[in-house]
Amino acid sequence: MDDQIQTIKKIIQETLEKLCVDFDEVQFIDESGFKNGVKFMVKTNDPGVLIGADGITLRAFNHLVKKIIWRKIKGADYQEINFFVDVNDYQSKNIDRIKTKALDLAKRADLFKRDIEMEAMSSYERMIAHSVLADNPKIQTESVGEGDLRRVVIKTKN
Repeated sequence: MDDQIQTIKKIIQETLEKLCVDFDEVQFIDESGFKNGVKFMVKTNDPGVLIGADGITLRAFNHLVKKIIWRKIKGADYQEINFFVDVNDYQSKNIDRIKTKALDLAKRADLFKRDIEMEAMSSYERMIAHSVLADNPKIQTESVGEGDLRRVVIKTKN
C-alpha cells in the first residue's frame, strides 16, 4: 500500500505541474474517518486556483486525478484506495461548516416547528447534512429538487 500511496502522491504532483499550478508540497494524511481512506493535502499560496467557486474546481481536479490513476494502474496488482485531494484544508473546513449549519437549522426547525431548506449542495455535501442529523429524534431530512438545485429540507417529526 505504501507504493500505491507514493504513486498517487507522484501523480498528483505531476498533474499540478502540468497544469502550471504553483504549490509548496503534497502531504499524505491518513483519514480513517473517510471510509478507511486517505487524504492528500496540497499546500499552496494560491488556493483559489485549485478550489474554484464553491469547490467546483477542486471536485473536478479530484475526478481528473482518480481517472489518471485508474488508467495508470489498470491491470496492475492494485488494491483500491479511497482517497481525496484537499487544498489548504478547504474540504475539512467545508465539512465542519455544513455540519454546524445543519445542526443550527435543525434547532431552528424544531423551535419554530417549520420545515427549513438548506442551500443547494453537491451529493456529498447533502450526505454530510443527512448523516449529522440522522440520530436526532425530533428531526427528519430529505433531499428535494433536481440537478445543481438539489438541497436538503429539514423537517420536524410530529
